[in-house]
Amino acid sequence: MIISKFLQLGKVLAVGIAVLMFFSFIACDSNPKKAAPPFDLAGSDAKAVALADSVLAACGGQENWDKTRIITWDWFGKRLTIWDKWTGDLRIESRMSLVLMNMNTMTGRAWKLGHEITEKAELKRAIDYGYEAWVNDSYWMLLPFKLKDGGVTLKYIKEDTTSEGQLADVISLTFKNVGLTPNNKFNVYIDKKSKLLAQWDFYQNAADVEPAFSTPWKNYQRYGNILLSNDRGDGPRKIHVGLGVYDALPATVFADSARIDWHKIKMEFAHSNAMSSPN
Repeated sequence: MIISKFLQLGKVLAVGIAVLMFFSFIACDSNPKKAAPPFDLAGSDAKAVALADSVLAACGGQENWDKTRIITWDWFGKRLTIWDKWTGDLRIESRMSLVLMNMNTMTGRAWKLGHEITEKAELKRAIDYGYEAWVNDSYWMLLPFKLKDGGVTLKYIKEDTTSEGQLADVISLTFKNVGLTPNNKFNVYIDKKSKLLAQWDFYQNAADVEPAFSTPWKNYQRYGNILLSNDRGDGPRKIHVGLGVYDALPATVFADSARIDWHKIKMEFAHSNAMSSPN
C-alpha cells in the first residue's frame, strides 16, 4: 500500500510499493483510517479461500496469530515498527522522525528531527503518516496473515512456478473499496509443498497486465509461535531486520521518545518469547 509523503527522509526503498520516493511534510488523507468491511467471502472462490487458510496454518494458525501480542520489525533497515496487536499501540521510528500513537483512537505524539510536534494540524498529519506507514510496512512483513483482511476478495488464478522454480498455486487479492490504495492487486504464489507464501506480484492497478514488481518471500523463521519471512530478494536493501515477537515490553516503548535500549529489554524480558530484536 502507498503511504502519504511525510518527512524529507531522503531516498528510501519503495513505499509506492517499491518505487523510490521522497517523504516531505505535506497533508495526507484527512481520514486515512476508515472502518473496513468484512472479508469478501461471497465474492471469493472456495479454492482461493482454502489456499489462504493453508498459508495461515503453515505460518502458525489463527489461534497462535491471535495470541501473538507485540511484533517488531525494521522495514528494510529504514523504519522501525513496534506494534501491540492487542492494544493498537504503535511506534514508528526512522532516523529523522518518531510517531507514538494508538491506531484505535488515532491519537498520539510525534517528533521531527528530535523536536516534538505540537501544532495541531501538523501533529494530525504526523499521526496519519504513522498509520499509513504501518499499513505499507505490515503488508511487506505480515502478508501471510492478511490474506483475508476486511474488504479483500480472493480468486484462484492458476498453477505456476515462482521466479526461483517452486511449483505454486497462484491466487489474487483485490480490495473492495478499502485501504489507502484500493485499486491495487496482489498475486501471491503459494508453495505446493510447504503451503508458505513464496512470491508476491504487485499490480499498481488491478487491470494492469504486468506487475509493477515481483518479490520472493524467503527465510521463514519461527518467532514465538508464528513463522515470519524477512528476505525479499537479492541485496541487503531487501532484508527486513530486527524481527521479534514479545509477550510484553516496557510501557515506555510506546510512550517515551528516548532511544530504546534493546540490550536492557532482552535482559529484563528474558521470559518473553522474543526471538530477536532490532540492533
